Amino acid sequence: MIITKEQVLQALGNVEEPDLKKDLVTLNMIQDIHIDGNNVSFSVVLTTPACPLKALIENACRNAISHFISKEAVVSINMTSRVTTQKNTGVPGVKNIIAVASGKGGVGKSTVAANLALGLAKAGAKVGLIDADIYGPSVPIMFGLEGARPQASTVDGKTRIEPIEKYGIKLLSIGFFTDPNQPVPWRGPMVSTAVKQLFNDADWGELDYLVVDLPPGTGDIHITVTQTFPVTGAVIVTTPQNVALADAKKGIGMFLMPAINVPILGVVENMSYFTPAELPENKYYIFGKGGGHKLAEQLDVPFLGEIPLVKGISESGDAGKPTIMDEDGPMTNAFLEMASRVAQQVAISNAKALIG
Repeated sequence: MIITKEQVLQALGNVEEPDLKKDLVTLNMIQDIHIDGNNVSFSVVLTTPACPLKALIENACRNAISHFISKEAVVSINMTSRVTTQKNTGVPGVKNIIAVASGKGGVGKSTVAANLALGLAKAGAKVGLIDADIYGPSVPIMFGLEGARPQASTVDGKTRIEPIEKYGIKLLSIGFFTDPNQPVPWRGPMVSTAVKQLFNDADWGELDYLVVDLPPGTGDIHITVTQTFPVTGAVIVTTPQNVALADAKKGIGMFLMPAINVPILGVVENMSYFTPAELPENKYYIFGKGGGHKLAEQLDVPFLGEIPLVKGISESGDAGKPTIMDEDGPMTNAFLEMASRVAQQVAISNAKALIG
């Protein structure tokens, strides 16, 4: 039999994108169809390179060609991606701004933000990370960049800050511009101006995701960022204890206020359980169990995963090499899965916004 392009499109019209609940053809995710006898090739353009359902979708496409056209067809699929965006982020070249926040300090928010950015980059996305915690910037230490100073360049007659690149992502932190041994006694307006400069005065280039590590709480910086730049969504970091969950709930409430109105991409539960290196199969729930999952259920937001408490995480941060960079580390998969789920929620949020 002669296989036609129309047959291929008709067959693939039976493959549904699990998150967006529409078929791949309707979503314009099938491109570059080529047919040579029984050889059929095409590209599937996913909404993110970090798509956790990539293998599932590819297998469904192969099955569709086999079932609806011919079992003899030799199928070659190029699984590629084009990160979606729903609006102008206010930062040229940046498709999505992801805010990482927590209701209180000490829950490992900066660790999650750093490993989220690196996880998205490891999946193939172009990523930047802004350390917007003016009073306690962590990025210089976590990336081994103490004492680093960004360079300036001139773009279209304007002076731009060149973000520092390390481990495949672009970085800016107020810590690059201040003395690490001195406090930053700035009032609200000065803080807001400084944060805006990290967005507006930097040459970020083309980015799929710009991750923003916000300070703990719900203060000036949160309001400045969310009201100045259209944030795609927020990731809330908590630990299992009730006091952390109560504060995380307030943080979620802030993003959902009508004046701010930022979608919640989900909740990450950090320090979920302790696993000793010598007993990797054992889990000790020293701070309680399932609190983050229950919080996500109560507020009807996605649960993005549990991050164990492992001594190596803090050691990696202190050594200037985030734990996700350890190819053999037990934490790498946990952070990669979290990054995939965040990317998945960004794509869903963007699709909902475009549909209206």
